[in-house]
Amino acid sequence: MREADDLALLEAAAREAGEVALRYWRKAPKSWDKGGDAGPVSEADLAVNEALEAHLRRARPGYGWLSEESPDDAARLAAERVFILDPIDGTRAFLEGEENFALSLAVAVAGRPVAGVVYLPAKSRLYAAQAGGPALRDGAEIACSAREALEPLMVAYDFDACERGGQIVFAHTGARVPTNVGLADLAAESAGAAYARRGDSAE
Repeated sequence: MREADDLALLEAAAREAGEVALRYWRKAPKSWDKGGDAGPVSEADLAVNEALEAHLRRARPGYGWLSEESPDDAARLAAERVFILDPIDGTRAFLEGEENFALSLAVAVAGRPVAGVVYLPAKSRLYAAQAGGPALRDGAEIACSAREALEPLMVAYDFDACERGGQIVFAHTGARVPTNVGLADLAAESAGAAYARRGDSAE
């Protein structure tokens, strides 16, 4: 199945590029602001992007390319399949030395994602899914909670962050949710807690 082959390719590329990310992590990489409220970017973002592009385009030269850290190329619009990725999803967390940053990769067909990977190299944790298949964490199947009642739900709102875009954290009573909890890590697992943030940036 083509999606399975693409998923295996994304996993291999993510793990390889994750090693590149870790070479910069907690080593004060150079960074700068993109401007226009687009957030920060670092030399690590660009190095990971380069590693992913080399790996993926070598394997699938006919696929289109859409990356947060590459100039957009209109040629992708004519491609049947397109790689879509954020080389380091959570650049701010990465620059602050936190573990909750990820490499986010997908393949889309006619605008519809058919294979995707979220890899957290600092935790050696990989989430993967393909169209028609289960979502996996490190190869083991995961699923949404079967809980139907909302009664045990605790809602916490960061009022101090309102002026900066705001954030809402939901967690079942008793769950420990650190303030720097990662969207990719927590939401991908759907294991009793979720994190949402308002604003234009996913950082």
